[in-house]
Amino acid sequence: MKKAIVENMPGHIAFIMDGNGRWGQMRGLPRTAGHIQGAKVFRKIVEYCNKINIKTITFYAFSSENWTRPADEVAYIMRMFDKYMDDVLAKFTKYDIEVKFIGDLSKFEEYNDKMHAKIKEIHEKTRGRSMKLNIAVNYGGRDEIVQAANCAFAKNGGGIITAEALENELYTQGQKDPDLIIRTANEKRISNFLLWQGAYSEFWFTEVLWPDFNEKLLYEAILDFSNRQRRYGGV
Repeated sequence: MKKAIVENMPGHIAFIMDGNGRWGQMRGLPRTAGHIQGAKVFRKIVEYCNKINIKTITFYAFSSENWTRPADEVAYIMRMFDKYMDDVLAKFTKYDIEVKFIGDLSKFEEYNDKMHAKIKEIHEKTRGRSMKLNIAVNYGGRDEIVQAANCAFAKNGGGIITAEALENELYTQGQKDPDLIIRTANEKRISNFLLWQGAYSEFWFTEVLWPDFNEKLLYEAILDFSNRQRRYGGV
C-alpha cells in the first residue's frame, strides 16, 4: 500500500508550470528546448505523485491566451502535445490514473481533428481509475465560470443559480478543489487558473524554473503545506 510522506497530505495539488521558454533561452537554446525538458519533468512529477498517493493532480499546460505566442512555438507545443498523447495511450494505461483534459476542447476540433479524437479516447480508456490527472489545455478560468453559469442557468430554466449548480458544470465536476497550488519561475499570480476551485487553496512559489523542478522540491512544498493551519475564512 502506498504511504503518505507526511501527515496532513494535500489531496489535490495543482501546478502552474512556468519557465520552459526562459530555461532554454538562459542556456543559449531555443525556447522549444525548455518545453522538451519540461515535458520530461511533467512525467516524473506525475509518477511521483502516483507513488505517494496524491489523489488528484492538475497541470496548467496551455492557456487559452497561449495561442498568441509565436506561431512556430505554438506549432511545436502542439506537436509535443500530440506525441505526449501517444505516450499516454502506450504507457499510462499501466498506471491506475484517469487522464482528463480540461478546457475548451472544441478548439482542437478546428486545429486538428485527430488530436481531438485522441483527447476523447484517452479519457474513455482511463475513466474511473483511482488517481485523477487533469491536464488543462486551451483553458481559461473566467471562460470556465461563464460556460458553467450559462449551463446551470439553462438547466435551471432561467432561475437563480446556486454555487452547487455552478460547480456541477465546471470541468472539474465531482473532484475535490485543489488544496495546494504550486507555481514555478518566481511568478506570483494565478494567471486565470482554477479561479473558482482555488478560492481557498494554499499557494507555494519557487524561483526554480519548471524544467528544473523535481521530487525534492515537491516534497518541500508538501511539507510546508502540512504545517499550515487552514481556516477557510474562520478564526
